[in-house]
Amino acid sequence: MIPAHKYTVTPRIPDRLKDLLRIAMNLWWTWDPEALELFRRLDRILWERCYARPIRMLGLVSQERLAELVGDEGYLAHLDRVGAKLSSYLERPTWFGQTHSASSLYVAYFCAEFGIVEGMRLYSGGLGILAGDHLKSASDLGIPLVGVGLLYRRGYFRQYLNADGWQQEEYPQADYYTLPLALEHRPDGSPLTVEVEFPGRKVQAQIWRAQVGRVPLYLLDSDFEANAVEDRAITGYLYGGDRDTRIRQELLLGVGGIRALEALGIQPTVCHLNEGHSAFLALERIRRLMERDGVSFATAREAVAASNVFTTHTSVPAGTDVFTPDLMERYFAPYAAQLNLSREDFLGLGRRNPADKNEPFSMAVLAIRLSSATNAVSALHGRVTRRMWSGMWPDVPVDDLPLTSITNGVHVRGWLSRDMAELFDAYLGPHWISHPADQSIWERVDQIPDAELWRTHERRRERLVAFARRRLRMQLEQRGAPPAEREQAEEVLDPKALTIGFARRFATYKRATLLFLDPERLARILGDPQRPVQIIYAGQAHPADHEGKDFIR
Repeated sequence: MIPAHKYTVTPRIPDRLKDLLRIAMNLWWTWDPEALELFRRLDRILWERCYARPIRMLGLVSQERLAELVGDEGYLAHLDRVGAKLSSYLERPTWFGQTHSASSLYVAYFCAEFGIVEGMRLYSGGLGILAGDHLKSASDLGIPLVGVGLLYRRGYFRQYLNADGWQQEEYPQADYYTLPLALEHRPDGSPLTVEVEFPGRKVQAQIWRAQVGRVPLYLLDSDFEANAVEDRAITGYLYGGDRDTRIRQELLLGVGGIRALEALGIQPTVCHLNEGHSAFLALERIRRLMERDGVSFATAREAVAASNVFTTHTSVPAGTDVFTPDLMERYFAPYAAQLNLSREDFLGLGRRNPADKNEPFSMAVLAIRLSSATNAVSALHGRVTRRMWSGMWPDVPVDDLPLTSITNGVHVRGWLSRDMAELFDAYLGPHWISHPADQSIWERVDQIPDAELWRTHERRRERLVAFARRRLRMQLEQRGAPPAEREQAEEVLDPKALTIGFARRFATYKRATLLFLDPERLARILGDPQRPVQIIYAGQAHPADHEGKDFIR
């Protein structure tokens, strides 16, 4: 057998450009337009090919190009400016520090997916995008928060369409050393790992850190040599595999996540469960408290629930993870014993009706039961959620259930275009981004001339159309379309027409085809020569969702 050796190849960056690596390793660059432009200037075509992964890009860019940039005074000035901007961002006082200087708050934010940037495929849709925006906003505000998730080797799929319009999936394998990730180590230099008990064995997980501005995101990874092949696959795919794979992932996220924080020396005062995938963390916190302080399950449960917060996102019961009693017993029989609970009492924690022995174990029910507060993500969703889970409180009127709602927000800087941000800088002043709740700043919006605002909007629409054309041409090239069809891609869409975007996951309940209920009316709107309208659709269906794929087709 020929011996195999593993090598990690790192780019040879000239000393004058070394700050590129420091900037690339902090995901702050994903929401700073000047930092993004710094990497685009290296090689614009390569930037597109690398899916906005600057570490990978630095490994691929030619040494000749790097040498050329060392002599480019304009680029060096740009680099120095962005480097100083990052340092200033990390060091300057924050809203939280100024408002709550004596606070001992420390929040651990758990989620199965995090959407930070396209090149890190750790997300599938809105849940992950919200989680990513939470981290970015917490960084801006200086909130003492850490993220906890899983590091998927293949993550969620990359979509392409065949000639008939059917969605196809590909799962490129991630090379963690070409991503802005750092492996956590012990003082002796060895990788820091945690163990989680599985039936008949223990599974180990490494801990990687992605730095999101001021906020660290810790990601657990089981895909390394210490684990058996089937356990290395736990962190293979986001939302992939069967129920057995899902319960392993959620065990690793919840139980392993709490153990990872302890190994890192982090003691959270609040754990925020973003959706029910991480709900097992509540059981681990209870077990640890019972073991440490010698208290009963009831006492530990009350203390832990007081410091757990749960956000639910699903609007249909089928969207929540449930496990059969047999599967739960297989993975948790020893755990229930450590909690001093009988089989039925343990399973009752995840049942709407604890006495119903035929009811499966729901992660959402577990999260609701073991959290002091549960919120939906909009007022309407709050009403839907209260109806969904009313069976947990059969004697309480639906409107009085302890399920509230907080309307989702976004990380403003991450979603606002550079053109619009520059317009705000010019007319609102520099503090619109650092003091977003100051209404006096937003009152100045009336000072923006209508013509200038409209020109900015038109410029953004033209860039959207150009982007859509490029992506369409790339897709046609990948599936071997004839040259004439590829050339037509350069003419699709009208840069001057009213453009409506629909970008959602293609789950059937999101009703992507609702627009086609009245095709004659739609044809009149789209075909009006005086007021032209065009629509851009974007979205993916889950690989197993054939109805969603049919919607796309």
